[in-house]
Amino acid sequence: MSLSSVASKTFTSTLAGVALAAGTMIVPVAVNAVEANRADDITVTAHRGASSYAPENTLAAFAVGIEQRADWIESDVQATKDGELVLMHDTTLSRTTDVEQRFPGRSPWNVKDFTLAEIKTLDAGSWFGEKYAGEPVPTLKEMVEQVRPTRSGILMELKSPELYPGIEKKVAAEFDSFPGYVPAAVAAGRLAVQSFDFDSMKTYKRIQPEVPVGLLGTPAYADLDSYTWADQINPHFGSFDAGYVARVHALGMHIHSWTVNDAATMSAVLDRGVDGIITNNPDVLREVIAGRRTPSLDLGDAA
Repeated sequence: MSLSSVASKTFTSTLAGVALAAGTMIVPVAVNAVEANRADDITVTAHRGASSYAPENTLAAFAVGIEQRADWIESDVQATKDGELVLMHDTTLSRTTDVEQRFPGRSPWNVKDFTLAEIKTLDAGSWFGEKYAGEPVPTLKEMVEQVRPTRSGILMELKSPELYPGIEKKVAAEFDSFPGYVPAAVAAGRLAVQSFDFDSMKTYKRIQPEVPVGLLGTPAYADLDSYTWADQINPHFGSFDAGYVARVHALGMHIHSWTVNDAATMSAVLDRGVDGIITNNPDVLREVIAGRRTPSLDLGDAA
């Protein structure tokens, strides 16, 4: 729970006490509304960029996410045949590029089997729409260059790290290659990494301990205290309840749920007390959050 949440709860309790002492009635907006109104604490994460509006994991999608005021831009990093870091969700290039047309004899078109130069010839936008024809597969470096000057941060998933021995060190080194970036981004809450591979996150934590790490998935409730070396537990929205969130918070970790794209489900997930939501539609989540803000109370006549 953030300091602002604690402050809000303390203020509400004090206000109720003052009202009771004065023999006046207090409107029952207080505890539940303030607890549900953690609007300023909710982290909005653009999943593979604002991927409902532009081709996923491209600079175009990241730009829309930034425009829609995402706190974090989420992406997936993998390594090329020559060891360069590119952003791609699938371990093959087929779904989101024209690799099968450009390199017809290279099945199954794994990311790790192509050099960066080869991947840079691919069209990663046409599958989504003509407007994005020719959109390239970006590198991690290009993403940092794009996002760093903005108010948005980066949530980077290490995708299938078992395929890329040493990728944790490579990602950390790429972040460190930007002077001053890591300490400034961490201090501002604008940098974290995550993975379904918990051992990979342990490795990353040893290499770059100042950067928060998240565990994708839903560890068993009874096992959560085994994962307090991590900073986040990031589960699918259908796999946990409010009690699970409370336990994660009690252990000092945060929880960001994925991938939630409609307003009704966003609101239901927020009701469980999560710290953030990962979505293809950052603009929709912003609207939901805005709708949860409660009006300020006028205490002028409280006495």
